[in-house]
Amino acid sequence: MLDATTRSGGTATAAPPVPATELVLTEFTTAPRGLAARCTRALLSPWSRLSLLVSLLVSAGATVLLFEPQKLLADGWPPQLNGAAASVVFAVAYGLCTVAFVPRPLLNLAAGALFGSQLGLGASLAGTVLGAGIAFGLGRILGQDALRPLLRGRWLQAADGQLSRHGFRSMMAARLFPGVPFWAANYCASVSRMGWFPFLLATGLGSIPNTAAYVVAGARASAPTSPAFLIAMAFIALPALAGAIIAWRKRHHFRDR
Repeated sequence: MLDATTRSGGTATAAPPVPATELVLTEFTTAPRGLAARCTRALLSPWSRLSLLVSLLVSAGATVLLFEPQKLLADGWPPQLNGAAASVVFAVAYGLCTVAFVPRPLLNLAAGALFGSQLGLGASLAGTVLGAGIAFGLGRILGQDALRPLLRGRWLQAADGQLSRHGFRSMMAARLFPGVPFWAANYCASVSRMGWFPFLLATGLGSIPNTAAYVVAGARASAPTSPAFLIAMAFIALPALAGAIIAWRKRHHFRDR
């Protein structure tokens, strides 16, 4: 019976039954969508992104070990690159190498030996800011969501609060004193709530003294008794000595905290 009498006296037509083939097709087309959504959520989860960051950093470190950028100090820069173009290429390579944990003093010495004091300093500072920005962006996008919930220790919370509330001042101190590794400061800042502009500005300004000292030392390495080389070595040694003295005097304060 297709017709049924309604209470108001009208008639209503019953809907025809849905074929079984359409039900199978509907389930078949909706199931992959649900699976794809779950896979997408899993791939974009905080821990998946953190795993991707670790994989990228390990791959970058392995690449550096294979190519051995320290050979620049012995073999020199490729002869087909010279002048301003060579300094731009060096700055880009400098930034990528710092992301891969290559020590900046080695790169600064190479910049001075290859390009001299002025051009080498410009290339080194540009590479420093570039590498810091890349590391900060990678840590902020791939690692922050997974690592912030782990900031439960007293020291970790204190460091996070200092970087989040006083980002520019804290990063200036980290760049001026040589005790904090460059890569560690980058990734710690990326996990905090520090802004991009204070981080990059403090990195550029705070890196000038130490970078200039190493670049001048590299440029004057052929004359180790020259006044410029000796002054540069003094600027390298004095901040390290000052940082060691401050850390020794503050050891009881840190222990109590």
